[in-house]
Amino acid sequence: MNTLKIGDFAPHFSLSNQHNETVSLTDFQGKKVLVYFYPKALTPGCTTQACGLRDAKAELDKSGVVILGISPDSPKKLAQFAEKKELNFTLLSDENHQVAEQFGVWGEKKFMGKIYDGIHRISFLIDEKGVIEQVFTKFKTGEHHQVVLDYLLKK
Repeated sequence: MNTLKIGDFAPHFSLSNQHNETVSLTDFQGKKVLVYFYPKALTPGCTTQACGLRDAKAELDKSGVVILGISPDSPKKLAQFAEKKELNFTLLSDENHQVAEQFGVWGEKKFMGKIYDGIHRISFLIDEKGVIEQVFTKFKTGEHHQVVLDYLLKK
């Protein structure tokens, strides 16, 4: 796994959102974008992380940050997640994990003695010019939104 680093250009991508509409990173040129990768919709950790971002969205909006959540779930599953948890930001479907691979967040994982390939919970703050400004790798799901906000406030 070769995760992108601060100063790297974010790969251009287009994926289907929870409404089955195509969303591209270039749609947000001139804005900061938080691209956060999560393993699976409607699981406890991913729900905690998403709800934290949902609740912090107004503060992130003030900092000019757009939130894009990416997982290997189908658009239909993302729609269920967004509706059930009243998520107020865009979720993107990376079913073939091509975008996850481009960002370097797809790789070997271990859980309860099993080894498998999957998404690592990593977030990227991309600046207005498409350059990775910050990479968030160490956080608890319930604190992810606060880690991002703390970074933005220090700037």
